[in-house]
Amino acid sequence: MTRESIYDLLVIGGGINGVGVARDAAGRGLSVCLCEQDDLAAHTSSASTKLIHGGLRYLEQYDFRLVRHALQERRHLLRIAPHIVHPQRFILPHHLSLRPRWMIRLGLFLYDRLAGPDNLPGSGGVDLTRHPAGQALKPVYTRGFEYSDCRVQDARLVVVNAMDARQRGADIRTRSRCIGLKRHANHWDVILQARASGLRTRIQARAIVNAGGPWVEQVETLGGMAGGGRHLRFVKGSHLVVPRLFSPEYAYIFQHTDGRVLFAIPFEQEFTLLGTTEVELDQLPETVQVSRQETDYICEAVSHYLRQPVYPEDVVWSFSGVRPLFDAGPEDASKVSREYHLHLDRDQAPILSIHGGKITTYRRLAEEVMELLSGVIPPYTGKTWTDSASLPGGDLPGGDFEDFLAACLARYPQLPPSLTTRYAGNYGSRIDQLLGDSTRVEELGHHFGNQLFEREVRYLVTNEFAETADDIVWRRTRCGLGMSIREVAFLQQWLTDKAAA
Repeated sequence: MTRESIYDLLVIGGGINGVGVARDAAGRGLSVCLCEQDDLAAHTSSASTKLIHGGLRYLEQYDFRLVRHALQERRHLLRIAPHIVHPQRFILPHHLSLRPRWMIRLGLFLYDRLAGPDNLPGSGGVDLTRHPAGQALKPVYTRGFEYSDCRVQDARLVVVNAMDARQRGADIRTRSRCIGLKRHANHWDVILQARASGLRTRIQARAIVNAGGPWVEQVETLGGMAGGGRHLRFVKGSHLVVPRLFSPEYAYIFQHTDGRVLFAIPFEQEFTLLGTTEVELDQLPETVQVSRQETDYICEAVSHYLRQPVYPEDVVWSFSGVRPLFDAGPEDASKVSREYHLHLDRDQAPILSIHGGKITTYRRLAEEVMELLSGVIPPYTGKTWTDSASLPGGDLPGGDFEDFLAACLARYPQLPPSLTTRYAGNYGSRIDQLLGDSTRVEELGHHFGNQLFEREVRYLVTNEFAETADDIVWRRTRCGLGMSIREVAFLQQWLTDKAAA
């Protein structure tokens, strides 16, 4: 077992909350180590509905604070990551037998007001018999509403935060599991184990942030804490991906007869993302899969609205994740607040545990973590900074992605426009670092399938913590949607051979 020097802060968990905390802390001058037992965003953070939004339905639960904070964060994330966070216009068809129109209009009015000064268009009513978005809907839906929110590449948001944390001095250790925690008066003894080699490393940390997500209570138990009566509710959310059902100009939010809402969102140019479900689980499962009942539920719900019905056999990909929601009472899973709860245990060396939360508010959560830790670990700057500092690739001229994309298409005329568009949307201003002096497809190296070339794979391994084929085709990119099992297996063998060389 090797031994290393002491860190100011150890962050356990490489989901969105963990990398957000690591980035914020490193930018304030702390020495930071982050460990993640799997890949970055391997679980809940890559299984979201891919939205940066206030959560319109939370207004029905009078969760105004959550909605206001989330809408404020929407504005910040549009500014610091315009390459992976994009405005999206949503259409809400009015179902005559469900929520009355006045209630929806009032909710949208509050939504606009809570957003404050914003550069996104406000809400309004629409005549679906004339509006182009009505073409995808059944003729019975003649009236509706439209409003603005944002789409996000969720796994890439995690990765770019980790990249920025590393650039600011953080030690990011993926596939490194925390297997031992021993508490002392002013530090923690920690044992990390590398997943591939089994090598154990002992480090010390003056404080710990437990961002274990669904495993947050397991980390508390490892550290000798009972949790103080707090516990999580595990809610499984599943999504389906089908061939494109409508124009990518609009997304849809549908009211279902059980009171829930579902989304139909343009996805990866040629597909539509549908979801989500909310299935409460008694315990955290080892693996999470979409059930046939969930598939039928989503297909039936969206088919009530869409002119083109959706069937289970249309599904080309599905994914599911477990949301660790803070248990504040006996409410139905769909009504449990997505607000996060932070618990600081400062009896001896401090440990701060994060319970719940949503991807939209991760940056604000990290600021609150740093505020709570001030005074219990070595002094650091109290100045907030992450609301204005661009994430890697996000420093676009004028912050305008459409202008940036147009410039990229003009700069690389010999590349397929669809490839250049994907590169611009994934890597932003780092497209030049990705491509180097390559201007033609023939210069990008081996083609693994679905426009995934060797040059991009090497970039991802070198710069973005990617190690396996799944890291690349499902989290760093979505190229897996158009690749065969054989092509993915070949990519994995290529990576294995390169790692052994």
